[in-house]
Amino acid sequence: MDKIYIKDFEIFANHGVFESEKVLGQKFILSLELFLDTRLAGKTDDLTKSVHYGELMEEIEKEFTKKSYDLIETASEEICEYILLNNDLVKKVKLELKKPWAPVKKTFDYVCITKERKWSKAYIAGGANLGDKEDTLKKAIEELKKNKDIKVTKISNFYTTSPVGYENQDDFVNCVFEVKTLKTPSELMDTLLNVEKLFKRERKIRWGPRTIDLDIIFYDDLVSYDEKVLIPHPRAHERQFVMKPMCDLNPYFVHPVFRKRVIDFSNELGSL
Repeated sequence: MDKIYIKDFEIFANHGVFESEKVLGQKFILSLELFLDTRLAGKTDDLTKSVHYGELMEEIEKEFTKKSYDLIETASEEICEYILLNNDLVKKVKLELKKPWAPVKKTFDYVCITKERKWSKAYIAGGANLGDKEDTLKKAIEELKKNKDIKVTKISNFYTTSPVGYENQDDFVNCVFEVKTLKTPSELMDTLLNVEKLFKRERKIRWGPRTIDLDIIFYDDLVSYDEKVLIPHPRAHERQFVMKPMCDLNPYFVHPVFRKRVIDFSNELGSL
């Protein structure tokens, strides 16, 4: 991945915990690394295929000064998010924010925070077997689209499947959809749980009837043992109602634990 550097960009702003910082203001120094593919711009000499760093610096200054934050942690987070949301070519940002005039009675060069933020790709499985199943799944996807930091990029076909585990219930409708997101896995899971709650998901019987079920199947190539959200989903590779729609989106995606392609799992599992 190529990079564009903006180094030691000085901005006068009114961030800080103390009232004097908010009233008088002070100097902040930003350095940025923008990760993007500049090959097409290099081949065509076309600025629209890259980032206009002059315009971007103007935008960053406006964004950085439009309101006052207590913490440089917040100010830097907002800038990273702004860049990624408003520049489709930028895949990742590294930011260094220096505060050289921090009101601390000590001798030092500056206080500094560094951050790295990027778009991640996640695959989410959806299932429903109560009410208008397919319509519920489509509406849930629309709800997710309302989040500025989640972009739904692909949706699989919808499949009618027999229940697994607890069989005394109606058939399911299942799908998988691909998103790119700025949310962490934990934040993404919280969002999915909120959408489930919106559609009155109840957990009374394990693997039982449900208005909707939303699970993170893969998140980049991450392998996570967080109890809140295990990634990859620990049973997804055993379930054709996940692997089949996953093949609609990315059949050659390699499972980060088993190092095996999704299509190979699907072929072994047989028909739905």
